[in-house]
Amino acid sequence: MTTLQLRSVNIQKQTNAANHHTSDYDSTSFVVRRGEYIINSFNFNRPFSTGESLAIAVETGPSPSVSNKTKVVMPVSTNVNPKTWSASRGQSSGGTVTVKINIPVDAVIGRYKVTANVNRSGRIASYRLFEWIVLFNPWNQEDQVYMSNEAERNEYVLNETGLIFTGSSSFKGSRRWDYAQFEGDILDIGLFLLDSSREYKTDPTTDVSKRNDPIYVGRVLSSMVNSNDDRGVLVGNWTGDYTGGQTPSSWSGSAAILRSWRKNGPVKFGQCWVYAGVLCTVLRCLGIPSRVITNFESAHDTNTNLLIEQYFDEYGMSLPSPDSVWNFHCWDEGWFTRHDLGDDFGGWQILDATPQELSDGSFRLGPTSQKAVKEGEVTFDFDTTFVFGEVNSDRKQYIKYRDGRPLSNTYTDSVSVGKFISTKAVGSFDRLDVTNDYKYPEGFAKEREIFNKARTTLLSFGIATMSMRMEQDEPKGPKPEITGSFKPSGEPQIGDDVPFIFIIKNPTSATKNIKFKLTVTSIIYNRTTVKEILTNSQSVTVAANKEESISLTVEYAKYQNALTPDNMIRAVAVCEEENGATLLSESVLTLKNPPMQLKVSEKVIVNKAVSVEVIFNNTIGETLKNCLLTLEGSGLIKEAMKIQVPDLKPNEKYSTKVAITPYKVGEKNCSANFSANKLSDVKAYYIVKVDSA
Repeated sequence: MTTLQLRSVNIQKQTNAANHHTSDYDSTSFVVRRGEYIINSFNFNRPFSTGESLAIAVETGPSPSVSNKTKVVMPVSTNVNPKTWSASRGQSSGGTVTVKINIPVDAVIGRYKVTANVNRSGRIASYRLFEWIVLFNPWNQEDQVYMSNEAERNEYVLNETGLIFTGSSSFKGSRRWDYAQFEGDILDIGLFLLDSSREYKTDPTTDVSKRNDPIYVGRVLSSMVNSNDDRGVLVGNWTGDYTGGQTPSSWSGSAAILRSWRKNGPVKFGQCWVYAGVLCTVLRCLGIPSRVITNFESAHDTNTNLLIEQYFDEYGMSLPSPDSVWNFHCWDEGWFTRHDLGDDFGGWQILDATPQELSDGSFRLGPTSQKAVKEGEVTFDFDTTFVFGEVNSDRKQYIKYRDGRPLSNTYTDSVSVGKFISTKAVGSFDRLDVTNDYKYPEGFAKEREIFNKARTTLLSFGIATMSMRMEQDEPKGPKPEITGSFKPSGEPQIGDDVPFIFIIKNPTSATKNIKFKLTVTSIIYNRTTVKEILTNSQSVTVAANKEESISLTVEYAKYQNALTPDNMIRAVAVCEEENGATLLSESVLTLKNPPMQLKVSEKVIVNKAVSVEVIFNNTIGETLKNCLLTLEGSGLIKEAMKIQVPDLKPNEKYSTKVAITPYKVGEKNCSANFSANKLSDVKAYYIVKVDSA
């Protein structure tokens, strides 16, 4: 009889990809999800005879073993066990045999080598076959990452276009982000990212065996997306000087960043929303539902006392402080169960790749249960105390006087930290407010109950004991009787003169003589002062039960050379009453960029060239030089297109048409970025609907 030989295998890639929800991956690899079956057809030179059998072996990692659940040999039998790696024989015709292979729902994710072992009466012939890439499975209700709502799965796993909120609590803006998780090489880069971690380099066998757990995978990735410990993806920069790299605001998506890292090492430069965008890409790519969260007025509590101490001089200029409150901060949430904490604490888990504090010796954060944060369970793994502080610290502001007067605590604010916590809405580009998922409403007893519970817990565990006791002895100035705040004054654009209006109210029956001081500075979004723009000092008299308005205009000429790419100006007002009581108030204004538009006026067909029109108006009142236009978009443009733009005179309109050739069907996001000597990273976006040929 002719020796039994395996001639070929039909992996039925298209059918399996549809069943496994992996059809969108533009990858040469065979991408599947755990907790599902794979159907393959094995073509032999003849039918099996008595004493002949087939087994399938799969293995992953550098030292695969049965004990670590990284290797298994599955005899092809008559039945398949849905709980374990197993294989069963289906229909056969001549030498063609259909084999059904089950991937268990707790399988390690990653790249697998697959071997067919043909047993010919005790003699084994092995055939190295294709490779699989196994992912987490949000469609399987027994997977840790299972998400029951189809619309949410479509948004948090399959959607390649994100919306990230930025700006400040009073001037909320947003930017699109191209996650590009299905682009051809992104999955390979995501797996390489895991293999580049300190955990893998220290003990690759153990590391790979733990990759069945999204808790572990998420924690490793939150470290690897920053470069601080392990030559990870992004180098952070919050100085305002981005020489030697790209400004963080120039990025429009993750693909270019991940490709640059894979080729050249750590990428310069990133800030929080860039870290969050890249981490969201890798999480979605590996099958973990994820989204980017923006927390406005986000606190960084360094001494773990849930109080943010900030210091100013008597003119309102920021002084070095251990703590800070950022205008906004972005992180990610991944969706999975928490078997380590209990059923009540599954669901959204916070993961943050921005390097702020060490966690178990590495710059990373999470996964932190969102529910644990809301309930004040500040001792839960991982980093719950820090996240609680970000969204629900109290805020204490102090003034240091130049004349030797003691440090004065102007007031303690319990409501301004953690505002308008936001994410992209499911199925639209609207803002979804999730503040109530992180904390109980400010101003209600339940919120104070949870805050006090958290403080008491930290004290009982010996955390921040000294700083809490010091609070009892700190100097406190007299309480101001006046109130004051900045009045919104529209949404000025770069090139406009910027008005600031401050209203002082005197609710008492006596006239108040006020020393009013104002400082205006340019800042980075984390409120780091970059340059002083102006200071102002004057005396103001406010009659009993009256209010006074103080107006001041900052001319473009005074701020044009002070702005960073964040376009943010901060004004701090200090009002001192005759008895020494001091009121401090601040406002952060984000200046709008000039308008830019994208247009596509013709029907878009896959693999057929189409024109994208870009229209930009120079409205800032001076000539723009060194102008560069960049177009990007996964599924539309494989490599970023950079176009040199001639100098643009004041009020000059620039228009150009750029030919692109879409290579994927569906709704795709085209983004444009315009920069010049006086402008940084003007953005425009257009959703292109690409039809099949």
